Amino acid sequence: MIKTAWVFPGQGSQAIAMGLDLLDTAAGRLKFAQAENILGWSVPQLCQTEAKLSQTLYTQPCLYVVSAILAELMLEQGLSPDLLAGHSLGEYVALYTAGVFDFETGLKLVKRRAELMDHAVEDGKMVALIGFDRSQLQAQVDKIENVVLANDNHAGQVVISGTTAAVDQLLSQIKTKKAIALNVSGAFHSPLMAAAAEEFQKTLESVVFQPARVSVLSNVEPIPATDPEILKERLVQQMTGTVRWRETCLQFLGLGVEQAIEVGPGKVLIGLIKRTCPDMALEKVGNLPELLAATHR
Repeated sequence: MIKTAWVFPGQGSQAIAMGLDLLDTAAGRLKFAQAENILGWSVPQLCQTEAKLSQTLYTQPCLYVVSAILAELMLEQGLSPDLLAGHSLGEYVALYTAGVFDFETGLKLVKRRAELMDHAVEDGKMVALIGFDRSQLQAQVDKIENVVLANDNHAGQVVISGTTAAVDQLLSQIKTKKAIALNVSGAFHSPLMAAAAEEFQKTLESVVFQPARVSVLSNVEPIPATDPEILKERLVQQMTGTVRWRETCLQFLGLGVEQAIEVGPGKVLIGLIKRTCPDMALEKVGNLPELLAATHR
């Protein structure tokens, strides 16, 4: 059997009309109804409203719900992963898929996380960098206060995060092929999220995690784990810590993973994985036709 990892996308992968075809499935209708009871609004309806879908408060719950339904449908079809990982918000879908918590518990956590992040530090900025000297970048990150490496996606692409002044100062000190400001409400995955992380920890402490049925590689510690307390602590650290996706991909190679399937909207992750693991078989399951194709291979 081919050793396979399922990976789940984070904020930025959302797309208008995502998940609407899942209304044609019993699992989709049930999960959308459960989500509406928790959120107070309809995920399928909101996914047709571009202005709201791009707001952190709504983006994160929508991505969680759509990706979780797709993962459940894949499991129903007899597919199963050997490893699980998610990029930022996607880690919650990975934990749900691993049986660490049920769908509704995960959505309540994501809802609270989105609320805290949406009201995060106003003076925060995130910028994606493409094409740079890594040693030069790291030297400036170490030198300048209030800016960190938030996402280490692959050797040639990272995201920096921090106060506006600190991020701008760093950009003035390095050479990069492209710098793209991200449309986010704060300096995510940085120490500026400490207050939000502390508040979120209170929510996490009230939730009982179960041992994972499949090993999960966390963003802040991309080492396979099934222990519920370890996985919970890593979620707390994730709000202020770096998303170590490049290292996650290297772990796939070290663990003998031959195939990765991106479960959820978009194809950001398979693009990132390809940069680090060029020989790995890559698939995406973001809608019902792609799910059908995956089950018949």
